[in-house]
Amino acid sequence: MTALRLYDTAQERTVPFQPAAGPGGTVTIYTCGITPYDSAHLGHAATYLAYDVLQRRLRDMGYKTMLVRNVTDIDDDILRKAAELGVYYLDLAAQEMAKFTADMDALGLLPAASEPRATSAIPDILGFIGMVLERGHAYQAGGAVYFDVSSWPAFGAISHYGRQEMLDLARERGGQPDDPNKSDPLDFVLWQPSAPGEPSWPSLWGRGRPGWHIECSALVIRELGTTIDLHGGGTDLIFPHHECEAAQSAAATGEPLARHWVHAGMVWYQGAKMSKSLGNLVFVHDLLKQWEPGAIRLAVLAHRYRSQWEWEEPLLSEAAARLARWRGKAAGDGARDPGAEAADGRPGPGVDVLEEVRAALDDDLDTPRALAAIDAAAAAGGGAGRQAIAPAAALLGLALV
Repeated sequence: MTALRLYDTAQERTVPFQPAAGPGGTVTIYTCGITPYDSAHLGHAATYLAYDVLQRRLRDMGYKTMLVRNVTDIDDDILRKAAELGVYYLDLAAQEMAKFTADMDALGLLPAASEPRATSAIPDILGFIGMVLERGHAYQAGGAVYFDVSSWPAFGAISHYGRQEMLDLARERGGQPDDPNKSDPLDFVLWQPSAPGEPSWPSLWGRGRPGWHIECSALVIRELGTTIDLHGGGTDLIFPHHECEAAQSAAATGEPLARHWVHAGMVWYQGAKMSKSLGNLVFVHDLLKQWEPGAIRLAVLAHRYRSQWEWEEPLLSEAAARLARWRGKAAGDGARDPGAEAADGRPGPGVDVLEEVRAALDDDLDTPRALAAIDAAAAAGGGAGRQAIAPAAALLGLALV
């Protein structure tokens, strides 16, 4: 058991993070990646920065981390966009993934251990669907294969949503509850016939392509194993994506997909959730043209990872000023401040800033509190604080020197 505590969506409370491995072992993490049909926006960056800080703290604690982030390079959105542009869907995916990688590298994210594409897993997906069918949790209808939610009493255990809320979200997020081939509107597609002109693969159930949720289940098991330590993504993925993913994975393997489910809150802009459908996007590559990566990173980390917050331009100027103060402190001449040591010989303000940052991160990744601790050390003056501030910032992924 680690000292780290995280809010677990499935358990609906903050709990001790309990990976399978002990200190020195490897923590396995899977986060849902982008569907690469457009550039990465700030909402993407905020989500992936949360798991980047998590990895940094785990490594600081002596663990190794293995984070897999998939690429959804086959689904309705990317096929629709490719058709609009008149380009091959995989060419569009490659182009947008190159931009995404450049943006995330610029922001200083630790590289993923693997970024598998959904199209690389077709054999794995077909085998996975076969297991679900064999165990009586799926059925064929209308040339498609559907997961039978009535066969899985635990359906809803990740989101804890009621049936009507599930139906509303399924309709909003591509779940097609009105599909007449379904036995239940909440049943979801594992395999579907491809429309004319869409890519397709041969299967026992006819030529077609995978459903959205099955891709991640197959990739998790292929890349990390039957049960992983932590599954992450944005709160918009809790339902239907993660709920369906958890159900079909456990139905196929008999084991829980993840020990912990941890979700990052949504970033809002212009009064609504930042989304491609609304077009209220702030693109990372545009911000990088005007602001240094450290300032963008700080502007995001000023908000708790699982909170919903509104993006505003002044956040960047505030973050840039904060970064300048920290760097000024870290580059100081080291002159000793009388306040660096109290009369009783104990360290003065700023000396224990690294431990304060660690404690803040252990409290459900409380990055605003971590930033405040470094602010206090930067304001305290003196060589002791100067020497401590750089490693504290480094734990948040910020290089001051």
